[in-house]
Amino acid sequence: MWRQLLLRGLARVGAPSFHFQRHFASAFVGPLTHIRAPRALWAFKLRDTGASFCRGYKKDAKSTVEFLESPVTVTDIRQYLRSKDVPFHDGFSCLHAPSIFVDAATRAERFSLFVDKTTGQFLCMDTQVEGSWEDLQDCLEVMQAEEQDFLSPQVLLGFPESAEEREQSERDAREVRSIWSTSVPFSELTEDEAQLVKTMFQITKITNATLKKFGVRLFKPTKSLVFPWLGGPDASLKGLKLLSAQSVDDGDGVGYNEAMVPKCSSYNNLFGLASLSRADSDIVVTGRELDTLAVSQATGLASVALPRGVSCLPPALLPYLEQFKRVTLWLGGDVRSWEASKIFSRKLGLRRCRLVRPGEYRPCPGEALAQGKNLSRIVATAIPAAHKSIVSFKQLREDVYGEMVNTEQVAGVRWARFPELNRILKGHRKGELTVFTGPTGSGKTTFISELALDLCTQGVNTLWGSFEINNVRLAKIMLTQFAMQRLEDNLEHYDYWADKFEELPLYFMTFHGQQNIKSVLDTMQHAVYLYDINHVVIDNLQFMMGQENLSVDKFAVQDHIIGAFRKFATNSGCHVTLIIHPRKEEDDRELQTASIFGSAKASQEADNVLILQEKKLVTCPGRRSLQVTKNRFDGDVGVFPLDFIKASLTFSTPVKGKHKLRKVAAKPEEDEGDETPPKKDAAKREKADKQQSKTPKSTRAAKNPATGSE
Repeated sequence: MWRQLLLRGLARVGAPSFHFQRHFASAFVGPLTHIRAPRALWAFKLRDTGASFCRGYKKDAKSTVEFLESPVTVTDIRQYLRSKDVPFHDGFSCLHAPSIFVDAATRAERFSLFVDKTTGQFLCMDTQVEGSWEDLQDCLEVMQAEEQDFLSPQVLLGFPESAEEREQSERDAREVRSIWSTSVPFSELTEDEAQLVKTMFQITKITNATLKKFGVRLFKPTKSLVFPWLGGPDASLKGLKLLSAQSVDDGDGVGYNEAMVPKCSSYNNLFGLASLSRADSDIVVTGRELDTLAVSQATGLASVALPRGVSCLPPALLPYLEQFKRVTLWLGGDVRSWEASKIFSRKLGLRRCRLVRPGEYRPCPGEALAQGKNLSRIVATAIPAAHKSIVSFKQLREDVYGEMVNTEQVAGVRWARFPELNRILKGHRKGELTVFTGPTGSGKTTFISELALDLCTQGVNTLWGSFEINNVRLAKIMLTQFAMQRLEDNLEHYDYWADKFEELPLYFMTFHGQQNIKSVLDTMQHAVYLYDINHVVIDNLQFMMGQENLSVDKFAVQDHIIGAFRKFATNSGCHVTLIIHPRKEEDDRELQTASIFGSAKASQEADNVLILQEKKLVTCPGRRSLQVTKNRFDGDVGVFPLDFIKASLTFSTPVKGKHKLRKVAAKPEEDEGDETPPKKDAAKREKADKQQSKTPKSTRAAKNPATGSE
């Protein structure tokens, strides 16, 4: 099929008339799909860098996208290019080669085609053509077969859009033009107006010359700063980000709200890209546009801001940073920014990366400028990202101090729906392995989907691997939990909640049934590279054991799989939640850590062990409860009751005051022998019932988007 399309495209070779429409075929090799909502599923995305833009999904797309079964390696890429007599040289994250989409006479000394070493995705800087490794292979095969010197960019850019895509593109383009044309440069504002806006955004030390250099404007209707996305050979307008400010913490701080046109899911770009020069060899990468303004003004260095802040560094942006021999990552002043810096440096190349460690004297660039600090000195003293295998306490000293100063941030992301879990685990941390178990039919998948959804709504990039139920059904469960209502009875609200659900950084593997552990790990590794995944959920371990060698002991196979997940979590800095079925126990006994199927390796390797208890506990009259039997972070363990709300498929803790959190001893099974006398038990139930009647009901039900009522 591809060769037929390419051969038809060869007929259009001639004096090229480029529209700079960028074709993005997913570079991910492995079964993965981004399922936004059951009816709005991820598809190959076309990104337009011209006057129109296109949406990043199709409502009529298939639920799965087919990918290559085996990942491409940099060795494979090098060998193939050599076999086609394509010259290239090694870069930091890409291979550089002459572009096959530019006339041979003009491309001799310009290596403008960048091929990602990890995925094979390519980008031509001259024509803005991009695609997958398979696309590039097909182009080279056709060029060789037809004895052509180059291909017209229209071979890959000439695919027509659907009516829906065209309508969305035109709508986005009109909105971009409207906002940009009605926004006002700071040079046209009065001195009082400009000072008022700068005070609102706490950028009083940013000069109008710096704002003009980066093209920052003011959109008066919403009092928002407008940051343009410029790029391409003509440095044309590609999109906008609007930033509005509001007071937080009783007026002592400022919070920011962002809006992007087109949606961030359908376009990626670096703010400040047009201000870069080919002569620049050093660059500072920040997590916010305001920080880029501060760095550029105070240091004079080239600086760009990531489109999604510290949450993601899309591999599609790596070619734009290839020219720089030194990349300083100064993403912010908190622990999350520091962790993101270490992860992003692996993509960019550890040898050239320097990291600014957050601290009292090294806040984010905007704050550092406001406090009168020397930004040039901070950048110059950034530490190398590469490290040796053996370190002394001298190298660890600042990290230890940072953990002591930022105890809450080090504890991780806190759950919004499960405050009792925060009291025990303190938070969700990167690089940990959590083992979760529970009786068959107790609702393990339903509970863990809400647990993961809670984190995902707070910006934790999540990858789901569901081998028991298909992705459509899982997405339906999570959408119901997200809306906190039964959407089958409120179909008129489906699009409202589906649109919001689409915006979550949530991805699904397309595996189903028994799978090989190597395939699953390859998929996870590429997902971490492409989407900066922070949390992987595997449901469940038993479905990966059937594909291993049957002659090997099943417990040895399980130990091997658990060890592989433990190593992945540590090396990738990604939290892995692994669901494991328990061994068969008697109905009248609670599950314990020893109830986990297999040997003791699962509980030994795990940082956290969670058990969904279905039977009634002595001090918890609820039918289900969650028990934490291992917590490597600070050692706290405990159990608290859960109430299942069938309409929204959610688990909630009982009304405050009805039941109290109970921490258990090291051997919770000893509690089974304590029995409350019948009279005291009856008195306690009567007292609890009276207290429940006085306590207002839980307010977890979501409001109706149409009427505002529950």
